[in-house]
Amino acid sequence: MFRIQKPTASNKTIRMPDTLIDTLEQLAAKHDISFNRLVIQCCEYALQHMEMDKDSADVSEGKMK
Repeated sequence: MFRIQKPTASNKTIRMPDTLIDTLEQLAAKHDISFNRLVIQCCEYALQHMEMDKDSADVSEGKMK
C-alpha cells in the first residue's frame, strides 16, 4: 500500500563562530543551496567519516540515511 511519508525535523539553536557562519553562507550561496541544507550535509558527512572507537559505536546506531 502506498503511504505518503513526511520526514521529521526539530529546531535546535547552536552557536558557531562568526567566521564559520560567513564561510558556510558564502559556500551555500555559491552552490545555490540553503545554509541549513549545507550544515546538515556537513554534519552527516562528518558523522559518516569519523573514526569510531568502542565508546562512540553506540552513537552510530542512529545513522542518517
